[in-house]
Amino acid sequence: MTSTPPLRPSPYVGLLSRDTGETLIDQIARSVAARIDDKVLRGGARMPSIRQFAASHAVSCFTVVASYDKLVARGYLESRRGAGFFVRERSPMKIDIDIDIDIDAAASAESKPLDVVWLIRNMFRPAQLPQLQKAPGSGVLPAEWLDGAAIGNALRSIGRQHGNLLLNYGAPQGFLPLRQQLQRKLAELEIAAAPEQIVTTVGVTQALDLVAREFTRPGDTIFVDDPAWFLMFGSFAALGARVVGIPRLADGPDLARLAQLAALHKPKLYVINSVLHNPTSTSLSAAKAFQVLRLAEEHDFTIVEDDIYCDLHPGSAVQPATRLAALDQLRRVIYLGGFSKSMAANLRVGFIAASREWAQRLADRKMLATLTSSDIGERVAYKILSEGLYRKHLDRIRARLDTIRAKTVRQMERVGLTVDVAPPAGMFVWVDTGLDTNALAERAMAEGLLLAPGCLFSPSQLPSSRMRLNVAAMQDPLIWQFLEREMGARQPLKSLF
Repeated sequence: MTSTPPLRPSPYVGLLSRDTGETLIDQIARSVAARIDDKVLRGGARMPSIRQFAASHAVSCFTVVASYDKLVARGYLESRRGAGFFVRERSPMKIDIDIDIDIDAAASAESKPLDVVWLIRNMFRPAQLPQLQKAPGSGVLPAEWLDGAAIGNALRSIGRQHGNLLLNYGAPQGFLPLRQQLQRKLAELEIAAAPEQIVTTVGVTQALDLVAREFTRPGDTIFVDDPAWFLMFGSFAALGARVVGIPRLADGPDLARLAQLAALHKPKLYVINSVLHNPTSTSLSAAKAFQVLRLAEEHDFTIVEDDIYCDLHPGSAVQPATRLAALDQLRRVIYLGGFSKSMAANLRVGFIAASREWAQRLADRKMLATLTSSDIGERVAYKILSEGLYRKHLDRIRARLDTIRAKTVRQMERVGLTVDVAPPAGMFVWVDTGLDTNALAERAMAEGLLLAPGCLFSPSQLPSSRMRLNVAAMQDPLIWQFLEREMGARQPLKSLF
């Protein structure tokens, strides 16, 4: 009786196992990739045909096809029509060279001017550089504060139930069940908006861009708060608009200055955070809200109310919160909202609420720009909103912010930062350092810390001693050590005041 010879590892894949928990597809792809990395398989070498590989490794042709496709996607193999699969000729440059280049760029940041692009570029740098993950100047909550499990579960559920639907375009105005859900959400804020008055967008960033493109022309003036969210300054200027800042006080804009500048410039739009203003986390008072609406009527400009931080506010039952859209009911106010700050930035789900006529115009403008927004992200947002998970998630976030905010503000003052207004809600604190925060941000970047200098929050872009700090992103002791050292050695720049 002859015995069966033992299986030997092939030159392509070691012995496969069905007991490791790793799929056969992943085992094959991993093993082939390792042999290419180790130069066992050289560039240009022809891989066995699908049938040959399947027969020699006792797997199905489907498994081999899936493995080869994965290796093609990862850049290890290339498919040549009619000839088969070949090992791709790979560049000798290693992946870590790119990382070294980024580190060098970060270290030489002081040689480059700080501007809005600088801050945005470095906000996304932690995705590639773990050593730059300390970002007290960031504008988002830490990932561990968000409910990734809920997002994952919603994605899996939608994939199972709506596989074919996910292959098509979404509706230009947005996923209808989500807009119906947003109607209920807005009603809780005392804003009446039918689904036909709501247009979904790729975040509030696209919402602002659509509104500016639809309602302004080159040479028109757009008012913004000063300080305010920095990204829109460059975006509006790129459209040819003149961007004018309205001084922001603790309870809203400086009304005298608003009236004076409105008479002078005749603005088309005024973009304002009524609730949890970025970067100060202050909110508009009811008295000033009525006056802002009166001035808008008198000088015939449209108000764009950016309420992206809406869900971080505890609500009027706990703290006063006046929204211009609730007072105006979307006659002269265009209301913007979204979920990037509280649900997941990567979903990019935002929305516009406006009059029926304006909503239709903005939906048409959206089609010209992007056809539709992501139906997948909108379905995920709808599922989380409609199943009651979101409300509990927000309760946890607000409670966690409340737990650390006062303590963090006291620590800021202890190291020498000045906090004019200690916000009762939200994640931001607008502090005065007594230093040129451009230079401070450069020194911080050299140590792997991302700060947000005050000059970026003003359309004038002038040097500032102020900066925005995110209380949720300040729990690392290295941040406090840096601030304590810098504030202890400071020499105030009189020219900043």
